Amino acid sequence: MELIKSRIEEKHPGTKIYNVNRFESWSSLETMWHQVLEIGNDIANISAAHPEGINLLGYSQGGLIARGIVQTFSNISVSTFISLSSPQAGQYGAGFLHLVFPGLVKDTVYELFYSRVGQHTSVGNYWNDPYHQALYEQYSVFLPYLNNHINSSKSEEFKANMLRLKRLVLIGGPDDDVITPWQSSQFGYYSGNETVMELYDQPTYKDDLIGLRTLDKTKRLHLVTVPGINHFNWHMNVSVVDNYLLPYLD
Repeated sequence: MELIKSRIEEKHPGTKIYNVNRFESWSSLETMWHQVLEIGNDIANISAAHPEGINLLGYSQGGLIARGIVQTFSNISVSTFISLSSPQAGQYGAGFLHLVFPGLVKDTVYELFYSRVGQHTSVGNYWNDPYHQALYEQYSVFLPYLNNHINSSKSEEFKANMLRLKRLVLIGGPDDDVITPWQSSQFGYYSGNETVMELYDQPTYKDDLIGLRTLDKTKRLHLVTVPGINHFNWHMNVSVVDNYLLPYLD
């Protein structure tokens, strides 16, 4: 994220930018709730120093962690949250899987992820197999709760905290090749098979489970689709920063 940080500093001199350095490399496989709480405490300290509100940007898995922080921490004041190519509705794709588990097959990996052992990995926490939704709901301890797909004692708070945002920006694109389906970066996802249902056809939106429809109706939801960008280039491409990040940070 250093390129993004330096570019913002160049274009907005004097802006205070924090690049949170946690859970790098293999430690990124630690559970999502653990990462949300640990990084969230860092962000809470940053937010306390800037009561006027902060902008929060997360890339890839970091964008899903960042949303978990937005929804979980009521004491953090986020004005704009930008999700940069993040699996917000989950992940079901071999390209992504083979980055961390090269020997596993997407069709059968649910047998690992939908178990108590599998839920001790971050990827298992948001692996959303459209063919095994009953097991997803039974075993997954993170994503179905964060998305209010399953009600919990935190459901109202999760939605209320999302609705405190002044702006939610969801960035993704069809040439990502890692986030699968790529529409997950904008809360679109597979139906009961591998047919993609866009955000607006999803229960998450139609039933306003976490406030996406309300954010949309109040013009606070922005979907940004950028073709031609591979997953590993989003955070390394100056034109992405200039054209799709900076306009939302003014």
